[in-house]
Amino acid sequence: MGKLTDGLINEALEALGWTLSMRGEQAEIVVIGGGNLIYSGLVTRPTTKDLDVLGCMSNGEVLKFRPLPQAFTAAVADVAAQLDLPADWINLGPESLLDKGLPAGFCERIEREVYGSLTVWFAGRLGLIAFKVYAAANPNRRDADPGRHHRDLVDLKPTNGELDFAIEWMSTWADDDLIAAAELVTQEFRS
Repeated sequence: MGKLTDGLINEALEALGWTLSMRGEQAEIVVIGGGNLIYSGLVTRPTTKDLDVLGCMSNGEVLKFRPLPQAFTAAVADVAAQLDLPADWINLGPESLLDKGLPAGFCERIEREVYGSLTVWFAGRLGLIAFKVYAAANPNRRDADPGRHHRDLVDLKPTNGELDFAIEWMSTWADDDLIAAAELVTQEFRS
């Protein structure tokens, strides 16, 4: 099963949009994470294992997309089989971020791409930096490559203001230990 490259991300989203169109279905999803970074050309790593869906877009708001509609999951599965992708090539892994609250102005900085009946909203740079600082400060023990968050930050070359924004967002919900870990992560990138 293949990893997702920039070209394969585009091909898979086009196939998903076409499949939804053929079935008379529509979806609007918000994508963050490595797939967004690769698709947007913001990092040098060439592949990711999946597209992280934060939620669905509805009336200018990002909402939880759980449970995934059956028509959507069936279309995702069909595209996975067609393109030899992992079954979870689209997943709701980061959905819990919605419980914390999104960084200020998140919805004003997302970019829209339309693939037939699929609209994909890609997070902007500032939101992606905030999420990467959080992920680097709070690594998932089940993650096969937790160092990728740090490498993504190296590629993003965040400014002091962008790092401050990430810490400010986290300070609205994180405990003192997580804030301290995030401050430690950002020290390397401060000029």
